[in-house]
Amino acid sequence: MKALLTLLAITVSASAGEYAVLANGQRVHADRHEIDGDLVRLVTKTGSIEFSASQVVAYEQEEYTPPPPAPAPAQPSISAKTLSAREIITKAAEKAGLPPDILHSVARAESGYRTNAVSPKGAIGLMQLMPKTAAALNANPYDPQQNAEAGAEYLAQLLEKYKDDPHQVSKAVAAYNAGPGAVDKYKGIPPYRETVDYVSRVISDYNKRTAKKQASSSPVTD
Repeated sequence: MKALLTLLAITVSASAGEYAVLANGQRVHADRHEIDGDLVRLVTKTGSIEFSASQVVAYEQEEYTPPPPAPAPAQPSISAKTLSAREIITKAAEKAGLPPDILHSVARAESGYRTNAVSPKGAIGLMQLMPKTAAALNANPYDPQQNAEAGAEYLAQLLEKYKDDPHQVSKAVAAYNAGPGAVDKYKGIPPYRETVDYVSRVISDYNKRTAKKQASSSPVTD
């Protein structure tokens, strides 16, 4: 039992330590104390100090505060996991309430799904966000997930802007490429060769995607 108590004392002292209160009121910190006849030995990490046993009037246990737990590892963003660029686009479209096909068509025309694409004008990533657009949407354009979600949100805003227009989709796509100011100025697709070709590619790809889905979902008849 004595050996067990000694072991317990050493274990506690390793965690907390103690103070020896002397007759003159002084308090001396130690890891533990040992009594050797008329002597008290205060053991510290750097050595020991001896006092007459009559000089020590009490021992006070030092309060032990355990170290805070290690922070949990940060969860990787969706783009840091094993999702492909196409999967990221699909999830971004669903989050923005868009048909995935339209966002896929824009992403294909913008960057060919390349997350590291940078245009000569400075557009970044698979949705080719301009830095000002990304900043306005509080997105990091170099993070694929944030890039895709910001691009989807921007396209959703443009579709909402032209929701009462019979050419809603083509105007929104043109505005994504040339800016809504240019679309409003020309009251339709701006007469820029780049924008005209861009809208044509996006709408053609979108129509092919939707037609393919409709065909695959059509009932088979004899």
